Amino acid sequence: MKKISCYILVVISLATTSCKKFLNEVNPNFTTPDSYFKNQNDFDLAVNGAYSQLRGLYNNKSAWIMGEMRSDNTHYDYKSSDQAVATVNRYAVADFLDDKYNNQTPPKWNSGYNTISAVNVILDHIDDIQLSASARNAIVGQAKFIRALAYFDLVRFYGGVPIYKRAPLSREETYIPRASVQEVYDLILSDATDAAARLEAPAFPQTGRATKGAALTLLGDVYLTLKKYDQAESVLKQVTAMGYTLFQNYGDAFQLSNKNGKESVFEIQFNTGLAVPQANTDASVYNFLPRMANTSVVTGVNFNSITNTGGFNTPTQDLINAYETGDQRLDASIAVAEGSFNASDDFTATAVKSVINYTPPAGKVGRPFPKKFLHTHTIGNQTNDNWPVYRYAEVLLLLAESLNQQGKSGEALVYLNTVRQRAFGDALHDISTTDQAALQAAILQERRVELAFENKRWLDLVRSGKAISVMTDFGVQQKARYSYLQAGSYNVTQNRLLFPIPNAEILLNDKLTQNPGY
Repeated sequence: MKKISCYILVVISLATTSCKKFLNEVNPNFTTPDSYFKNQNDFDLAVNGAYSQLRGLYNNKSAWIMGEMRSDNTHYDYKSSDQAVATVNRYAVADFLDDKYNNQTPPKWNSGYNTISAVNVILDHIDDIQLSASARNAIVGQAKFIRALAYFDLVRFYGGVPIYKRAPLSREETYIPRASVQEVYDLILSDATDAAARLEAPAFPQTGRATKGAALTLLGDVYLTLKKYDQAESVLKQVTAMGYTLFQNYGDAFQLSNKNGKESVFEIQFNTGLAVPQANTDASVYNFLPRMANTSVVTGVNFNSITNTGGFNTPTQDLINAYETGDQRLDASIAVAEGSFNASDDFTATAVKSVINYTPPAGKVGRPFPKKFLHTHTIGNQTNDNWPVYRYAEVLLLLAESLNQQGKSGEALVYLNTVRQRAFGDALHDISTTDQAALQAAILQERRVELAFENKRWLDLVRSGKAISVMTDFGVQQKARYSYLQAGSYNVTQNRLLFPIPNAEILLNDKLTQNPGY
């Protein structure tokens, strides 16, 4: 009876003298962070786990919904019969009708903090064992780069957010108020600076892990966002001396055979060939195709994209018109699925055509889609495309902008025109103006077409102060084009430059405050 009594006391959480020793024993099959890190391999595995969480931040519908569909780059295929909550909420983000209850934007918040949590466990325990200086630098450098990248994403979309420099161990440490925007940027700069000091320069071909070049590029991006143009110039010029270069053809930067190649500064890794496949799904081209019962004509794989996949991130005519005549990036970035829509607004493709001077034949329609992420694969909606976070072309454009903003327009032209010469195949289309305002507009325009569909456009509009004017004008065009848009759509105000803090987070944490207007 004594043994049975002990089991009863365990269930009801009461401890008697006779059972005290039994109740206090540690389960040998349960591992805590305090007991996990025994050698370098354990830390290496934990870093891999942090990269895996970072993958979720980019292989996520919220990434392109908030980064591209919020902008003038992409829209969606409206389907009147599909009023599912997820579908309507995606429409709402594109039309500036989203609110704090929207279920399509919280995954960005959740993925960001999942990433930060994974990093903090590593940093909290880095002193648990003796590591060589090189191993410690590699582990801490990668961890801090990943944390800086996650916070940089969060602060630009939400403003000030809670800062966790270590894994919280109590309710009080978990439920904390938002930090100021400046405090978040201070942490980002500290982490990215430390990462750059610890990490090694890239060696080609790269492994896909963060390097000194990636950390310095992140620093340059942050400095540019904060309008610290001289500091952005300093770190970005260091990146230009690290062996990166542009592929001869724009489309080569996205080929599967060129993953982590000479133009890659940092990209999110996907590999469908592993024993446990790491497939690109929520950021795959299937999300960007029209809804089809059979995608074979476009992708070579039979997949039904009608229910919850296709119909989003559709290139707008405004974006197509933004490419200059002779710009080879247009044909490399966008293609046209030719076919027809039925009464249910579902598509049947009969051919894939070039977008250049495309005119649909009688009885057909042409639906553009992002072509740069369409490559050979074997399973529908499971592609092998890495996601580009930073390419060397962006380094050159960031550097051009930082120089121009300091009045060094002549030097800025060199970096801008390097990107353009690859795009046009010659120097005949070089920009020559040294007027600061005109050159700034040209650089932002170049970013739009160079980085289309890489989730940069909305952030560029906000950073440059153009979001309200550009998206208001774009909204007028959209309302004239699409009768299904509500009267209140595209009411782009200052409050709309940030997204709402997820309502579930507000309910969990009463110390959080909501962004104005939500």
